[in-house]
Amino acid sequence: MKIIKKFFKWIFVILFAIVIGLYFTGNAYILKGIWVVYLHGHTTAYIDDFKYFENDEIPASKNPQPWPIHKDYNTVAATKKLSKTNTELGTIAFLIIKNDSIWYEKYFEDFGKDSQTNSFSMAKSITSALLGKAIDDGFIKSLNQSVGDFYPQYADSGMTVGDLASMSSGLDWDESYTNPFGMTARAYYASDLSKTILKLKVVDFPGLNFKYLSGNTELLAMVLQKATKMPLSDYLYNSFWNPMGAENPALWQVDDTENRLVKAYCCIGSNARDFARFGKLYKDHGKWNGKQLLDPAFVAKSIKPRFETSPEYGYGFWLSDFMGKEIFAMRGILGQYVIVIPEDDLIIVRLGHHIGEKTELPFSSDFYVYIEEAYEMLGK
Repeated sequence: MKIIKKFFKWIFVILFAIVIGLYFTGNAYILKGIWVVYLHGHTTAYIDDFKYFENDEIPASKNPQPWPIHKDYNTVAATKKLSKTNTELGTIAFLIIKNDSIWYEKYFEDFGKDSQTNSFSMAKSITSALLGKAIDDGFIKSLNQSVGDFYPQYADSGMTVGDLASMSSGLDWDESYTNPFGMTARAYYASDLSKTILKLKVVDFPGLNFKYLSGNTELLAMVLQKATKMPLSDYLYNSFWNPMGAENPALWQVDDTENRLVKAYCCIGSNARDFARFGKLYKDHGKWNGKQLLDPAFVAKSIKPRFETSPEYGYGFWLSDFMGKEIFAMRGILGQYVIVIPEDDLIIVRLGHHIGEKTELPFSSDFYVYIEEAYEMLGK
């Protein structure tokens, strides 16, 4: 009995020392990560973890605009390959929107059309749209405006807001999803996000090469918040969520400071139908039901490669030529997708727990399955 007591005493002492050490080294956020992830039965971030963080609410539109239902709604079953992929990867929502009407729709587990799940990096596309809107509204001069106009420490860097949106800033952000002491984990779980971001240095010449860094989008959000003088969640509501008739409120995860800085590189909690609205907006060149919400020139630029050497990315959107189609997409780390194929007036939305296997191509295997099987179902 004494041996057992001594054992637990030393375990307690060791754990106490670790906790104290984390606090003194500025890594106490790891404790929150352990609580949010491991103590709730997970091994990484998950689609409904936003309930353990602070969030700004984005209200539903004052004029909700439900998606029309296609005359052939759900008359075709999912293919065997699609069904297998959805099961294996834990899909919770799958939509096919044809000619701006919901043609196929299925939800899994306890999720439904109104369920909020984490967008993860699909939020980067939405933040890029907010940049376009800020340019339209005169808050930002152009894609070429210097980040140094808003944060003087970057005045001599040559970095522009367009470099942030196109992932070519040259910042020394470490895009690691496995290192608990890395920038990505700190940004996700620590309380003062801006403190983490403003420590970043420009180490490569901006505007020359694509390098995917979540810190780019977060710094862009800080620029937008300074330029517009309003919380980015409010600007999203005024610019898109309300005029596009979103049927449900959304959540945007924020840090724990008084400024409530949104985590713009991730973390908008919404549903498949409302996420799909951004696909339609860009498919229709920035126009929503006859009203121009976004400059069509900005939209066109966003969904074309900025760099010939990186044809997979534009300004906030991923790009593909799969099956000979011109495709643009919003994409999240666990296989969240809004896939848009304008030439066929087609939008595919997938939300879920897991992503497919890596490939030699810019997207994981599941991305290609969702497109191929949607066309198979449509008989094309």
